[in-house]
Amino acid sequence: MARKLDQTDRAILRILQKQGTPSQRELAEKVGLSQNACWRRLNALREDGVIAHDTVRLNASALGLTLTVFVLMRTRHHSREWFETFRKVVSSIPNIVDFYRIAGEYDYLLKVVACDMNDFDRVYQQIISKVELDAITSYMTMETLADNRDLPV
Repeated sequence: MARKLDQTDRAILRILQKQGTPSQRELAEKVGLSQNACWRRLNALREDGVIAHDTVRLNASALGLTLTVFVLMRTRHHSREWFETFRKVVSSIPNIVDFYRIAGEYDYLLKVVACDMNDFDRVYQQIISKVELDAITSYMTMETLADNRDLPV
């Protein structure tokens, strides 16, 4: 069951999503708590799995990763063994930043970031050389309108 969040927990989470790693004093001041009370809440949120991990959002374009591709894949294989092989292949490719099993006409959705079309083709070739798939279709993005948006807390 999901942890019941109060308004202070939600305020802490909103600030962390926007700012990342404010000092504990700054965070406590913004939510109206003592540093100790804020520290206890942060620990509880981590222990309950609400805060999964602390990260930094990187600017893909500044790193030369200017192409984002959404890849839909369909397979005829639905065994646990096939899936574990597929998961290992996909997880081993750093350019694949998101990976979902989906319902509908396709079975899987990947989000791939790449420097250019040749870089994406290298990722594509890695996948198809190691895993049997029925159909693949790719959608190249033209512009990012919203990405990695904060969760609604």
